[in-house]
Amino acid sequence: MGVSPDIAGREYPPAPVYEVGREKIAEFATAIGSADAAHFDPEAARALGHSDVVAPPTFAVIAAQRSDAQLIRDPDAGIDYSRVVHGEERFVHHRPIVAGDRLVATTHVDSLRVAGGHSMITTRVELATESGEAVSTVLSTIVVRGGE
Repeated sequence: MGVSPDIAGREYPPAPVYEVGREKIAEFATAIGSADAAHFDPEAARALGHSDVVAPPTFAVIAAQRSDAQLIRDPDAGIDYSRVVHGEERFVHHRPIVAGDRLVATTHVDSLRVAGGHSMITTRVELATESGEAVSTVLSTIVVRGGE
């Protein structure tokens, strides 16, 4: 079947709320090798002006990928996940993510380009608080490898 060209321009409904917890931030910081006290200690984070522990900048990918999963699982998209490789990821942060945030993620399929039999899909996930405050924009490109 292949990737459907009709997915370009599609917007998916907001994903379920992602609750940002201190433990999740600490686990992520540990996984990426960050020893910054602001990721682990609320007092260290408050000394820097944050309301609670602050997430590393790439933490936004967790909520973004949960939202992007709607596209991957959409049978009308025609994406064979076994053929997907990661192409690129960029972040535009509007403010830091902190423990206690309740993030809502909305996926937009910004473009689809086919080259050499491979489909390159660029998504934009807008992360906001439940009240609508912009938090981060995550831009991702995945490559769906063409047939053998």
